[in-house]
Amino acid sequence: MDSDKIKGVVVITLPPPDNPSLGKSITAFTLTDDFPEPPGESVAVDQEVQQPNTDLLTLPPNLPIQTPLSQRSIPLSRELFAGTPRKLVAVLGIALVAVYLYASNFPETIQELRRSEKNDDDRPSSFLFPLYFQSELGDSSDFQLKLGRTVRVNKDDLGVRFNDVLGVSKPSKLISASLKSDSSAVFPVRGDIYPDGLYYTYIMVGEPPRPYFLDIDTGSDLTWVQCDAPCSSCGKGRSPLYKPRREKVVSFKDSLCMEVQRNYDGDQCAACHQCNYEVQYADQSSSLGVLVKDEFTLRFSNGSLAKLNAIFGCAYDQQGLLLNTLSKTDGILGLSRAKVSLPSQLASQGIINNVVGHCLTGDPAGGGYLFLGDDFVPQWGMAWVAMLDSPSIDFYQTKVVRIDYGSSPLSLDTWGSNRERVVFDSGSSYTYFTKEAYSQLVANLEEVSAFGLIIQDSLDTICWKTEQSIRSVKDIKHFFKPLTLQFGSRFWLVSTKLVILPENYLLISKEGNVCLGILDGSQVHDGSTIILGDNALRGKLVVYDNVNQRIGWTSSDCHNPRKIKHLPLF
Repeated sequence: MDSDKIKGVVVITLPPPDNPSLGKSITAFTLTDDFPEPPGESVAVDQEVQQPNTDLLTLPPNLPIQTPLSQRSIPLSRELFAGTPRKLVAVLGIALVAVYLYASNFPETIQELRRSEKNDDDRPSSFLFPLYFQSELGDSSDFQLKLGRTVRVNKDDLGVRFNDVLGVSKPSKLISASLKSDSSAVFPVRGDIYPDGLYYTYIMVGEPPRPYFLDIDTGSDLTWVQCDAPCSSCGKGRSPLYKPRREKVVSFKDSLCMEVQRNYDGDQCAACHQCNYEVQYADQSSSLGVLVKDEFTLRFSNGSLAKLNAIFGCAYDQQGLLLNTLSKTDGILGLSRAKVSLPSQLASQGIINNVVGHCLTGDPAGGGYLFLGDDFVPQWGMAWVAMLDSPSIDFYQTKVVRIDYGSSPLSLDTWGSNRERVVFDSGSSYTYFTKEAYSQLVANLEEVSAFGLIIQDSLDTICWKTEQSIRSVKDIKHFFKPLTLQFGSRFWLVSTKLVILPENYLLISKEGNVCLGILDGSQVHDGSTIILGDNALRGKLVVYDNVNQRIGWTSSDCHNPRKIKHLPLF
């Protein structure tokens, strides 16, 4: 009878006793009237089933079993992954789209990763410069705004002649022939914004080499040290005054002398036989001197030494706030894009690629490191923005499209060609906003009064006080919001952002008040440009890539520089 016919069979196979990890197997079959009458002999049902019970079902010996996908043999341990192929395809598709978008927006990163695989094995060791901290600085009025530019020299004031004070020369060593253009110099850094106000490193100058401690300044062109020529106005300094020899004085015909004096009016003093200079800083400080060329001794990170000649300033007359900072330092290390800056000179000699990087720690103890060259530039994880190129301005600058305090935008409206420009200046202690942005920031900060912080009038900065003295910014940072500078695009997701945390833009005064480390730029310079000083740059590795005309940054503890070769996936 039809009702007695078998419509289908399910075979459940148990795992062998000696290997229970194989799990159970389920095999389902459906029979129709189209099948021929089963013969007497039996065959194995499935290769996975070692000895099926043939008493349940006999099939024709040469007939293949075609079962639907949902009825095929599926181990119980894999049932949960039945939909994995579709999910896997979807995940792979999303990954491919992400890789495409990343490569489209950051093609230079992919190129760097590929280049690094070819070049890393041939690179020599890098120079490392330590950074040190300046201590016992005065109140907020002593904090500096550098942005040094050479100005016209009044020849009537240059009465210094080197003929009577310079000694007899000694033969200088030649630059090592083993130096290559892909090497780097890395300097340890010391310093702290609060209460120190500057970061500095040291460089060995002369023969025999002597250490001179220099304020690192990406906003200054010329490197200079206080010198005995004789000195008419010098700070105490950390080292004895540098004393140049007669043959070290740079001629006024030197190409770098012409570069330094490009802002001068009229003809130079041909009878002087020397290259005079004057640097004037945005805080009205100044340095007057003469250019000299002497030997610098730099140490690679592997311990080897390199001796090279560089032009710098022999400074014999300093005025303004510089005299305060020269109690612990001997001069300034100019790191700008100018041809006379130290990194540009090293690059022109083929010793390094023209890349500068610094990392200022956010720790109370201060410090960090500085490097010249590109060995320590991370090949991934950096946020990059285009560097603005101006033939008359050698600052590291870019354009900002938006600034937010928390979620509240600050106005960028200003006048002139410098609108929306941001300058990175490691020689400035504070950060400076345009008048409009600063006014709106102060208005937004009025909300902190609800937390018991009372505004305290100050000549230079805005401060708040509480009933008890504040020992650390960590105690009150949760009352304030981060500042976010947005670059490249007004669309949040595709823009590049630099975040300044409250612990970076706040400071604790000697009185135990919390003060704003951002000032109104119109009070100290023309106010048309935003200047990011040391306080905004702490806790970040900041790189100035003059080769590819870009500025980049990434978060870092700044304790130890790491030489990264390439991303393993590439």
